[in-house]
Amino acid sequence: MPGDLAKTDSEASSLSQSSPPRSPRRQMYYVQSPSRDSHDGEKTTNSFNSTPVLSPTHSHSNSSLGPHSSRESSSTRLSKHHGSRKPRTNKQSWKEFEAIEEEALLDGEAAHHALHRRRCYFLSFLVGFFVLFTTFSLILWGASRPQKPKITMKSISFNEFVVQAGADFSGVSTEMVSMNCTVKLTYRNTATFFGVHVTSTPLHLSYSQLTVATGSIHKFYQSRKSQRALIVMMEGSHIPLYGGGASLASLNGAPTQPVPLTLDFMVRSRAYVLGKLVKPKFYKRIQCWVTMDPKKMSKAISLKNKCSYS
Repeated sequence: MPGDLAKTDSEASSLSQSSPPRSPRRQMYYVQSPSRDSHDGEKTTNSFNSTPVLSPTHSHSNSSLGPHSSRESSSTRLSKHHGSRKPRTNKQSWKEFEAIEEEALLDGEAAHHALHRRRCYFLSFLVGFFVLFTTFSLILWGASRPQKPKITMKSISFNEFVVQAGADFSGVSTEMVSMNCTVKLTYRNTATFFGVHVTSTPLHLSYSQLTVATGSIHKFYQSRKSQRALIVMMEGSHIPLYGGGASLASLNGAPTQPVPLTLDFMVRSRAYVLGKLVKPKFYKRIQCWVTMDPKKMSKAISLKNKCSYS
């Protein structure tokens, strides 16, 4: 009937205006809801355009109840749908931010602990390596200490010994001595696993605490478990004796009595066991008491049991 159709259209327009905003995810469309009193196509079209529903599955049930039930069902669903979507609150945002911040702090703490462990491992490795290397060096140093080189004085021979009157560089008159002699000795390296570098202080031959002849041993290297013979030439020329020459009797420049002399020097030996890190050093001071006999010139005088080694 025309009155009913007009009323239905007005209700549909008022329902569409008063209904809450629809969700963008669901689009509403219209299905045919036939009226019991309408028979022509125009009325059917108006009824089709006036009934909004949400899905095809519900159109069937709504058509059996009529236009009014369809409108009520759709509005109820829309209100439930919009009611179920609650807006986010600031409290939820802060909770999410705190959770993210806490996770970041936990990740930072884990990275810090991992870095700390790596540093501890590195320091432990350095300390362990230093301790092991120091222990090994001390073992080598301790093992090398008993393997001292052995020096043996063999003999000394006097080739010339002349006493004559003279004057020193300032013009003071005094007795003066010129002499030369030859000293023989052997050097033996007793070490089983290292060689040594050998140097020496000058050799001094003195009379009454006055040096009358000097000599030197040239630097050399001695390999392990080996030895060598050394020959040292000592000489002195016009050495003033001052007060010591008064007790030195001579005839035509040659002494008439034996002359006591003292030989003194030091031998220094250094080994390189582990590069330049382990360098054991050996010092040997040698003193010999000899007597120059005018009757035994140019003859070798044994120094056995006449020297001290310290």
